[in-house]
Amino acid sequence: MKGNSKRAFIMYYIFRTTPSFAFLPLRIALGLIFFAHGSQKLFGWFGGKGLEATALSFTEKFHLVPGILWASLAGGGEFLGAILLFLGLATRLAAFNLVLIMSVAILVVHRHAFFVHDGGMEYALSLWAGSLSLVVGGGGFFSLDRQISRRIGGAE
Repeated sequence: MKGNSKRAFIMYYIFRTTPSFAFLPLRIALGLIFFAHGSQKLFGWFGGKGLEATALSFTEKFHLVPGILWASLAGGGEFLGAILLFLGLATRLAAFNLVLIMSVAILVVHRHAFFVHDGGMEYALSLWAGSLSLVVGGGGFFSLDRQISRRIGGAE
């Protein structure tokens, strides 16, 4: 492929989506959760610690060094990912980012606790599975992705 056709091909596959209505409630629910979690890490909203305290926690508890880098990546990825999920914009990329963040959370934070009362991985695993569903299906019928992919020239 040359120039614009290669770009259009890539853009189409980034924004393409299934025409299902089912992804809207999933996008909204995950968006709310990740918005709150990202805001807690970055800004201290919703009872969070803020970036510096989160970075210190990442370094001391989880040995993620430098803590400020990992806290910024996690908080920023969750916050931006949530906004993109709300809009249904670049849903597959946003959801893939969230799958990566939840994979790290499961492997680093919750690896020793499968289904236990405190610190179990079932919550992170649920967020991982919901995000993976959006990677597979895209933003759905009510998404900016659908509008963009239709303009690029793809049928659903």
